[in-house]
Amino acid sequence: LAAIRLHYLSRRWQEPFITINCAALTPGLVESELFGHEAGAFTGAVSQRKGRFEFANNGTLFLDEIGNMPLNVQEKILRVIEYGVFERVGSSRQISVDVRIIAATNVNLPQKSEEGTFKKDLLDRLSFEVLLLPPLRERGDDIMLLSDYFAARIAIELKLDPVPTFSAQVKKQLMQYNWPGNVRECKNVIERAVYRSKGKRIENISFNPFEDAYTDNEEKKTEDIINISNKTLAEAKKELEYQYITEALKQARHNQREAAKLLGMTYHQFRGIYRKYKNLFNTD
Repeated sequence: LAAIRLHYLSRRWQEPFITINCAALTPGLVESELFGHEAGAFTGAVSQRKGRFEFANNGTLFLDEIGNMPLNVQEKILRVIEYGVFERVGSSRQISVDVRIIAATNVNLPQKSEEGTFKKDLLDRLSFEVLLLPPLRERGDDIMLLSDYFAARIAIELKLDPVPTFSAQVKKQLMQYNWPGNVRECKNVIERAVYRSKGKRIENISFNPFEDAYTDNEEKKTEDIINISNKTLAEAKKELEYQYITEALKQARHNQREAAKLLGMTYHQFRGIYRKYKNLFNTD
């Protein structure tokens, strides 16, 4: 939203605003997505394709999660910034563009630069103007504003009338929560709460669907739990995590972002758990 606002407040506001999430693409695809490719440039490239730089010509290109950009692609982006030219993958013909670049990241780029995983020259060029967006936990007034908005939006989608409201206790919990996943996590938490409310007042809020799963049967006697399995608690949690991830991927047709949404998680939270079981899945 901040990037869009910057674009429409600029003199380029009538020109294209193009985005790319660098973290959502494999290293082999990032270059093609940014610069395009010629037919036959690689297996599967059956026709010529323009890249995001071409589509953004005279406008703005928003590079989200730029901290995940491969070094070889960083070098080519730097060249575009320096000289305004690039070549499509599989071509030696230079293409000139006039593009304003806005980049975003949630990692420490100066540190990555010191570690050698992010080019210092590129960091210097991107740092012409640096804007810090505070995390949600530091914007207390926004928490209920966003919560009410997300509740109303999902209620309309679910055809709930009236829109469920939050109890005083739930409001207090929302305001006191640390929100490590920021606005995306807020959206997921609120959508899950509204869905579970079935149109009634929201009296309970859950910030971790996995903890809910672990405690669903807490009223069972200890000896009953022991008789069910010889697994340790850690093993049982691991098995349940795997089952949840597997089912979510199945329902989302292996779209990891959709699976994360089904589980009420951010994409990065989902990827963190998914990596633990990566070798057990047939698809990445």
